[in-house]
Amino acid sequence: MTQNLTSPATADNLPILSVSEVAGALKATIEGAFPLVRVRGEISGFKRAASGHIYFALKDSEAVLNAVAWRGSAARLGVSPEDGMDVVATGRLTTYPGRSQYQLVVERLELAGQGALLKLLEERKRKLLAEGLFAAERKRKIPYLPDVIGVVTSPTGAVIRDILHRLDERFPRRVLLWPVRVQGEGAAEEVAAAIQGFNRLPAGGPVPRPDVLIVARGGGSIEDLWAFNEEIVVRAAAASRIPLISAVGHETDTTLIDFAADVRAPTPTAAAEMAVPVRAELLARVRDIGNRLAQAIERLAAERGTRLADLARALLRLPALVEERAQRLDEWTERLAHGLRVGFERQTAKLKELALRLPSPAERIVRAEGLLTAETRALRSALQAALKAAAARLAQAGALLDSVSYRSVLARGYAVVRRVDGSALSAAAAIFKGDRLTLEFHDGRAGAVAETGGAPAPDKSSPRRPSSRGNGRQGELL
Repeated sequence: MTQNLTSPATADNLPILSVSEVAGALKATIEGAFPLVRVRGEISGFKRAASGHIYFALKDSEAVLNAVAWRGSAARLGVSPEDGMDVVATGRLTTYPGRSQYQLVVERLELAGQGALLKLLEERKRKLLAEGLFAAERKRKIPYLPDVIGVVTSPTGAVIRDILHRLDERFPRRVLLWPVRVQGEGAAEEVAAAIQGFNRLPAGGPVPRPDVLIVARGGGSIEDLWAFNEEIVVRAAAASRIPLISAVGHETDTTLIDFAADVRAPTPTAAAEMAVPVRAELLARVRDIGNRLAQAIERLAAERGTRLADLARALLRLPALVEERAQRLDEWTERLAHGLRVGFERQTAKLKELALRLPSPAERIVRAEGLLTAETRALRSALQAALKAAAARLAQAGALLDSVSYRSVLARGYAVVRRVDGSALSAAAAIFKGDRLTLEFHDGRAGAVAETGGAPAPDKSSPRRPSSRGNGRQGELL
């Protein structure tokens, strides 16, 4: 018989649990019942926290399930989450007591179905195309005969063997292999790192820098080739300074790296054929060009010989031509000697005529002395006039200075009263009885003693302070 534990009769027998105890029990129950689940749904509300954790929700037409991927797992999800993406999430169910909700802790994400992959691929293609990563002007020409070829592929697959075999058949070259995973978790990061690593090799370093790169993988489903659709790989291929050949999948397979590469090869074997010419064909072509060049030289020599013979027949007889030129040379020699003699005589006569026109040195000296004497007299006269003008200005300034001097005032009957230290007094209040004074007149000075004063006599025991009215400058008139 089942007993109702919540009935009033038995309610007092139930244990009282805290909220945390209930939350912990629910968490243990859910985690124990769902330790690992795979859930399909559409991503909604995706956001990445500053801590590196990512949060989103999985929803279908009837329910919503919160999901979280911690920072360590977020870097290894295998798919970059985006809103609207139909995915299958693998993880464990747990609860978040702080909000009384359950959530899925995601360890891995997969795109749900080929349709979702194709939709995502088309959206990513439009985005990268708009950025100009597939522009034709970014494409570089593959070198005709590279010295070193860099290959980015799996070291254990048939792809690298096919490439090496085809290179040996056509034109053996040095090959550097950068081993990577070409499928699964971390494959995209390894392929991008390999492309960037080859580009970072310095020219002339211990490891030779490749002249061309081949990124290769065998055929497979769209899921198998998905690493070559990741943005990190496409951006690395577009940024490569070394010309790059994409050889991913079979001829009908297309990945985004094909659009970013400089050349797309339908197969890895075809990529090797694009990288180097056929050595035997190249040698045959060189021999053919050499034969054609030799034949052309022979024809040219024959044509030039015929032309030379024709020109030789048109030439005058050599002895007659030399005799005529010798006779003309004799004639020009006689004319040159006569011309030199006549020219010399003519220049001599002209020089004598010019010499007669020149004045004698004595006449030039006399003329220069007269000019110097005249200039000296003019300079002396100008100097005397300048000195007289300066003396007149000086006398005028002296008279003006005398007219404004305080001594002119003294000449009209005034005097300057000074103490014995020379300081001028301008008020009676500054004089004490018994002070010894000096009276300055226009024609000299006289001493005096003050019998009365405008201020009380100072204390003889204390030092006398100079009057605040005396400042040591030119005295004022009384």
